Amino acid sequence: MNKQKMQKFEKVLRTQLEELYKNALKVADSNILSDEKKTLDEVDLASIETDWINSIRIKDREKNLILKIQQALKRVTEGTFGICLGCGDDICEKRLLARPVTTHCIDCKQLREDRERMLSA
Repeated sequence: MNKQKMQKFEKVLRTQLEELYKNALKVADSNILSDEKKTLDEVDLASIETDWINSIRIKDREKNLILKIQQALKRVTEGTFGICLGCGDDICEKRLLARPVTTHCIDCKQLREDRERMLSA
């Protein structure tokens, strides 16, 4: 991959990372228990707790995505971004545009998914 394309993907990854950090801060601020919430009845508190648990699940997925983005940025720095970890070939640009954190080309990803399905069956 040439340097210009590598920089393009680095910018995309950094933008995604910044958005995830901003969203995490918003959720953290909205989940702080205020005096107003302390006066709610049990049903309202249960609803708030359910929303909070769901936001934690979402945040866990976002945390995993943050880690993947950081790993992708490391690969950009190392010059290995866009190279399949399975076969060593270049990952097609369309795939990288759709999912910049990907580590496998389409063929290797399909093989991995097929193996996982066979093991879980």
